Amino acid sequence: IPEEYGGIGADERTAIIMAEELTDLGLSGMALNFAMHSEIVTNYLLKFGTEEQKQSFLPRLASAEFIGALAMTEPSAGSDMQAIRTTAHRDGDDFVLAGQKVFISNGQHADLVIVAAKTDKDAGARGISLFLVEADRVGFRRGRNLDKIGLHSADTSELFFDDIRIPSTNLLGQEGDGFKMMMQELPWERLQIAVVAVAASEAALRWTADYVKQRHAFGQALGKLQHIRFRLAELKTEIQLARVFVDRCAELLLQRSLDVEAAAMAKYWTTDLQCKVMDECVQFHGGYGFMREYPIARAYTDARAKRIYGGANEIMKELISRTL
Repeated sequence: IPEEYGGIGADERTAIIMAEELTDLGLSGMALNFAMHSEIVTNYLLKFGTEEQKQSFLPRLASAEFIGALAMTEPSAGSDMQAIRTTAHRDGDDFVLAGQKVFISNGQHADLVIVAAKTDKDAGARGISLFLVEADRVGFRRGRNLDKIGLHSADTSELFFDDIRIPSTNLLGQEGDGFKMMMQELPWERLQIAVVAVAASEAALRWTADYVKQRHAFGQALGKLQHIRFRLAELKTEIQLARVFVDRCAELLLQRSLDVEAAAMAKYWTTDLQCKVMDECVQFHGGYGFMREYPIARAYTDARAKRIYGGANEIMKELISRTL
């Protein structure tokens, strides 16, 4: 966020470093929910908001007086955003918003939610608009804090909008441009997932290398066994290849030339790799790898969601295939 709105004026490189360092401590859930607030919600306001909207919301987001969330996913619409059923229709100078969302990061804590809704049911993607919804508006309800198998540090919620009246000044961007805006922002969101996936893989490899040097079986350290040494060598190589590609994507982002295809490749490849790395590292920890007191166990359950959110990896392959 620029200094004029209460931020420090840093670029995405700083956000990437923050995400990597939090993840290195085993806090991948915190890293991603932090990014939802500071790198996704604020970016929508910076790029598409009016000056009045920026002056109103960005200083409060920068100071954490407000926590931000993005509400896109619905019970019947995940990766297919054109299938959303939440609607917003004009009523005088207001819009009336009705519908529900699910799997919303920061949903339990959010003070400001960017909500995707259909303003024209017959216009397909061109009928989706985005709205800035304050949590204290009449008709806003939070559902359950969803019980996930991993990412326990990150609240993920149901949200309900019961005919909320929203002033037209809370429309973000132009009416009908919501889908286009979301598509523009998804490459950065997907790169952040890839950044965390690589950093988590690097941390898991380090934890496991340290463990097998200390753990003894059959009269020697596990790390002396050729199978384990070779497999860790292979994982280190694969992780390094992922690191180089993700760093290249970060360079492209800073040059404002990261495209949908590269971001999709980074997201799909690194999250698939992370799940493989975590599985093997748990195996090399033996029974201790299944105990939540060990960071590898928590990282193992945290990893799986990354292949789903930000667009399922099957969708990433579909996006890549369209460029062939």
